[in-house]
Amino acid sequence: MHSNCNFDIERNLLKRNYKCICGIDEVGRGALFGPVVAGAVILNPKKLNDEIKDSKKLTHKKRLELSGYIYENALAYSIGWCWNDEIDEFNILEATKKSIKMAFKRLQILPDYILLDGMKPDFISIEGEGIIRGDNESFSIAAASIIAKVFRDQLLISFSRFFPEYRFQKNKGYPTRDHIHAVSLNGTTEFHRKSFRKSKWQIND
Repeated sequence: MHSNCNFDIERNLLKRNYKCICGIDEVGRGALFGPVVAGAVILNPKKLNDEIKDSKKLTHKKRLELSGYIYENALAYSIGWCWNDEIDEFNILEATKKSIKMAFKRLQILPDYILLDGMKPDFISIEGEGIIRGDNESFSIAAASIIAKVFRDQLLISFSRFFPEYRFQKNKGYPTRDHIHAVSLNGTTEFHRKSFRKSKWQIND
């Protein structure tokens, strides 16, 4: 499927004299286990890769390859996260914002404009805008989605060694049939999100 993802939004901002445009995206909001993770990327306009697109549209192998490219060629990048206990304490939206703020603060250079997937970045002290389905529109947001997803997936694969019965290497903590079945047999771990509504714990056929 052809991707519309490109650098047009960023190019228009560069023409308006913004210098460092940062894309931010998060993964793991709908998962039942583990952290919500945000990625932040300031791409180098001279080193763009046309294969960058929404991480969900890429194979695992391609995501790994592109995350390597992003880490080598971006002007700045970072990861932020918020663990399940904070998600339970605050709620998933506040925890998502917290992970985004962490990613923003950890960037090696300060951006002067933010492109955030899906919501307004009005909780960050830099000018910016929210872009609906931004990971399909903007290379910077798509790049952020790639590094966030690779980071979170690798983390869940590590967790699968400690909790083999939940098969996190396959489901990445999302409410799949095998995950829900494992929870019904074994209960939840200390890394499961306890606050999610019961409907999230049902298999929807």
